[in-house]
Amino acid sequence: MLSFSSRCRYFIFEQPTDMRKSFNGLSGIVRQHQGLKLLSGDVFIFVNRRCDRIKLLTWDVTGFALYYKRLEQGTFEKPLFTDDTKPLQLAWSDLVMLLEGIEIKQVKRRKRYRRNV
Repeated sequence: MLSFSSRCRYFIFEQPTDMRKSFNGLSGIVRQHQGLKLLSGDVFIFVNRRCDRIKLLTWDVTGFALYYKRLEQGTFEKPLFTDDTKPLQLAWSDLVMLLEGIEIKQVKRRKRYRRNV
């Protein structure tokens, strides 16, 4: 079963992705980046050039799982990248806002305790 929680790590890739890619093509993109472990259970996020389609790739216990969403109107807001050579790690709350169409840069966060992992 495909489920996402705050226990997972989420990585979004800056470069637009061809949405015709499936499990093998997307996992190849992940393999190109040093330090990312494809079978770790992390969630890898890919967005197309027009930002109206998104794919999330993850490994569960028995194989790869793929979540695909296509918007009928509007676009996904990609976060600002500081280094385009590596994917940006998102918080679970940022992923939820991204999928729901909430503008991440306009959100004001209150101070909370965050455990460094």
